[in-house]
Amino acid sequence: MSDVNGPDEAKGPAGPGSSAEAGATAAGEPTEPAGAAGGGRRARVVLVDDHRMFRTGVQAEIGETERTGVEVVGEAADVDQAVTVITATRPEVVLLDVHLPGGGGVEVLRRCAPLTADPEQPVRFLALSVSDAAEDVIGVIRGGARGYVTKTITGTDLVDSIFRVQDGDAVFSPRLAGFVLDAFASTDAPPVDEDLDRLTQREREVLRLIARGYAYKEIAKQLFISVKTVESHVSAVLRKLQLSNRHELTRWATARRLV
Repeated sequence: MSDVNGPDEAKGPAGPGSSAEAGATAAGEPTEPAGAAGGGRRARVVLVDDHRMFRTGVQAEIGETERTGVEVVGEAADVDQAVTVITATRPEVVLLDVHLPGGGGVEVLRRCAPLTADPEQPVRFLALSVSDAAEDVIGVIRGGARGYVTKTITGTDLVDSIFRVQDGDAVFSPRLAGFVLDAFASTDAPPVDEDLDRLTQREREVLRLIARGYAYKEIAKQLFISVKTVESHVSAVLRKLQLSNRHELTRWATARRLV
């Protein structure tokens, strides 16, 4: 998500946790919220996203505990805050954005690895991101997330996905599951692209949207950032890749199948 609002303070009371059996499923099918259908079942959740308005929207959508069964026990806007609040609250599920200040969702997963491996009270992660890029999906799944859904998901389906992840299921938005299957079916390590590695995750996201033909205003709206920030990211990408304009950038991205 964006840097329109600066990171705010992490928050959330501590409380009891739980775990359940493992399995596998896919997100996206209409269903009644698991909390309502599950006879009073509860899931304690932490929201990690650097866009305050988005966190507020998710809280309003899923956080009515008596209706959904989901209790939002903490929020965080960057990697350090996320690790602090997750460690303090030990939720059943963390809704984790991929792009965060301080190293991104993968860094949160790395630093919280002991919590995900706890056999008595595991903390499970569900990526919730605007990005549908294969590299982002595969990166967080390899980092330890149990699923990945995009921000187009409905509130009802998000609640259902939370409870499925709490149970140990692997949950994906339908078109994203193929990325993971392809990645883990291959025994060959992906080639290292030194040029692409120079870019931050946010710069890659802007690059991909530019290559798809989006205008700066459209990118700003989709990523919840300002047009000025988009321009800054594009300038950084052009400088790092030693390209002159967006047309060269589009050809570069297309040649690497990033579009």
